[in-house]
Amino acid sequence: MLKINERINIPLREFDFWFARSSGPGGQNVNKVNSKAFLSWNVKNSPTLPAAVKLRFMSQFSRRISKEGVLIIKSQRFRDQGRNNADCLTKLTEMIQMVAIPQKSRIPTKPSRNSKQRRLDGKKVNSEKKRRRKPPQWGDHN
Repeated sequence: MLKINERINIPLREFDFWFARSSGPGGQNVNKVNSKAFLSWNVKNSPTLPAAVKLRFMSQFSRRISKEGVLIIKSQRFRDQGRNNADCLTKLTEMIQMVAIPQKSRIPTKPSRNSKQRRLDGKKVNSEKKRRRKPPQWGDHN
């Protein structure tokens, strides 16, 4: 059972794991051992993920989900299958936790009178600073 939070638990039977040879350094071991782990999960047909969380998950991670609704996560950080397997599950947990709590919608506000005045004062100061940098022109009596 993959425990996301107190309300969301996903049974491990929903996930498919497979392994391949990892790339990168590792000596002779890298050519013999299938240590890269892949996790495949059909998000679209998952009965345990709440509908609202599922919608947010699919919109947030739409680039990582296939047309059939399958998410594939890979891990090759470690040199053994077990730790890479656990890393895949950790990555998935973090992804679901990101969308488990809905974002608060922003309430647009108008700038206050003082903030508008401060902005204009700052623009006047910068304008005056730049005007003073210029060489004097003919007919300039300042």
